[in-house]
Amino acid sequence: MEFVGFVGYSLNFIAFLIFTFMLITARNKLTLARWTIVAVLASTTAALLAAAQLKLHFSLQWVMLADGIKIATWSILVLVCNTELTSIRQLLSNYHIRQYTSIWAILMVVCWLATYFLDYTYEYIFLLFIVLNLWSLVLIEQLYRSANAKVRWAIWPLIIALASIAIFDFVMYAQATMVGAIDFDFWYSRGFISVAVLPLLLVSTRRIKDGSVRIFVSRQVVFYSSILMMAGVYLLVMAFAGYVINYIGGEWGSVVSIGFLMLSVIVLVALLITESLRRKLRVFIAKNFFANRYEYREEWLNLIEKIETTSAQSYHQMATSIMMSKLNAHGGALLKRKTDLQFDVKHDDGLSLSTAFDLQLTLISQFCQKKGWIIDVEEYRDNPAMYPDLNLDVDLCESFNVRIIVPVFIGKAFYGLFLIGHVQGKKQLNWEDRDLLFAISKQLGNFISLNEANDELAESKQFDAFNRMSAFLVHDLKNIQAQLALITTNAEKHRDNPAFIDDVFETVESATDRLDKVLSQLRNKRVEQSKSSDVDIAALVTKVVEQRNVDTPKVVVEELQAASMSTNSEKLFSVLNHLIQNGQEASENDGLVKVSLKSNANHVTISIEDNGCGMSEEFIKQRLFKPFDTTKGNAGMGIGVFEAKQFIESIAGTIQVTSAEHQGTKFKITLPKRPVFQ
Repeated sequence: MEFVGFVGYSLNFIAFLIFTFMLITARNKLTLARWTIVAVLASTTAALLAAAQLKLHFSLQWVMLADGIKIATWSILVLVCNTELTSIRQLLSNYHIRQYTSIWAILMVVCWLATYFLDYTYEYIFLLFIVLNLWSLVLIEQLYRSANAKVRWAIWPLIIALASIAIFDFVMYAQATMVGAIDFDFWYSRGFISVAVLPLLLVSTRRIKDGSVRIFVSRQVVFYSSILMMAGVYLLVMAFAGYVINYIGGEWGSVVSIGFLMLSVIVLVALLITESLRRKLRVFIAKNFFANRYEYREEWLNLIEKIETTSAQSYHQMATSIMMSKLNAHGGALLKRKTDLQFDVKHDDGLSLSTAFDLQLTLISQFCQKKGWIIDVEEYRDNPAMYPDLNLDVDLCESFNVRIIVPVFIGKAFYGLFLIGHVQGKKQLNWEDRDLLFAISKQLGNFISLNEANDELAESKQFDAFNRMSAFLVHDLKNIQAQLALITTNAEKHRDNPAFIDDVFETVESATDRLDKVLSQLRNKRVEQSKSSDVDIAALVTKVVEQRNVDTPKVVVEELQAASMSTNSEKLFSVLNHLIQNGQEASENDGLVKVSLKSNANHVTISIEDNGCGMSEEFIKQRLFKPFDTTKGNAGMGIGVFEAKQFIESIAGTIQVTSAEHQGTKFKITLPKRPVFQ
């Protein structure tokens, strides 16, 4: 076999010598070309020493020394591909190259000294070449993975050639570390391997004519290089452990060490294909070794500018539009949590939600309150285990065009959800997207909270104005009371005077008109102190209809099912009375107002429908439930429907309005038979 090895190394020497002359005659003065000559000369020298050692039988360490220099020159060549150096002097003064050569020199000296002082034991040299070849593989992998398509076409033969030699040597020295000696079947084959890859080196030198192989080190490159480095270090540790087992294991040492190495490889493969480990490593590298994808200062200023300049009918619409714009989304909605089972759609744009999605909203709300996570429906479809304890109906979400769900927190309190529709050009959210969305959601939550506080303050001021107005009404009542008291005082003296009688009737008529105005303004604003009790809802509806039928148009009871529940009867009477009155006032005298009452095991449903003037969708959204906003001029105060909604929602009920202009309006009130008072 020595002769076979000698032939291989001799062919290796001759081939690389010819290759050296070809490079020199090309007279390429670029730094990359010049260093390629240095690397090829190092390979030629190493091949010559290896062939001579087989004939002269001098120490194998001289050949290994030449191999160490050869690995260093080729590794520096790979580093040169990522520089823009114009001379060898600049190359030797480059920081990365100096760093590599310094570490390489330290390792070489330490390992050779250790071998000398330990009676020329080769174990440390074997470990040295495992490290050098692994380091070379990492550099090669970075070079290829970070190159663009054009550069890859030029360098892939070089990559295959260098990686083949490095892998072969890595395996050979790893085995030597385990058994304490080189397997010379591998050693004698090295010359033929080098000859086999030489054509690939020739092809690459022909393709890289201008020497420009500028590389950009991306996050993917660092990730895969880190994986490779971790795998190599792991194998080094396992190889050392196998060596220890072999050393102390006696007759069974070799068998146990081989079995241990195979088990280690299986564990390594299992770890590398584990998606969670790869994902955590990718996030760790991106957070600690690269700048953020988003420049948060710019994002912050951009958000402030949008809040200040975006034109919208409401701040809920503005917040939804901003969140949609950050994801370039088509469709979005903002939902506010009222109870664990109820959400109020504050604004929707391109998303049409219905009661069929209520159960999903409840599950999503509970998950977001518990975890505080952003939910990516596409990611959940691919890997539901990413969202423990979440039961999401992906098909239902897609049917409602819900793609991303962002929770909104104000402080630590859960406010609601942003539902985002189709996201253009985005597959799945990464950790940077999520961090940005969390920051924006937090800021928008504070923005919404501030505006809602302003609204509540404005309503409070309106109620203060109402209280001041009430003072004038009390003054009017006092005037009326004074007039009536005056009549009573003068009745004994002038009861037989016809003129006095006429004045009395005029005064009573005037007082009656003034009282009607006062009562019409205060009827639905009197604070009720009565407690809840069991109420026959059918009888209550009948009573309200009888009272309202004093006016026209007449109220028709279309359906009246028996129903009872615990509630505030006086307050519910006032609410129904006001809504029916509104229907009468919105209809002509010959119009139609219909009332129906339906009941099931859990709910009572009361419908009030008229064929009057109707309302526009914009009016319903913007004005109908807004306090002190009235279309009746001085005849109304605009708090009746507002108070009706407040009372119904306070007992966990709902009020729905459907209307069309010039066609009519329908109020649908749904009350739970076991209301929850808040």
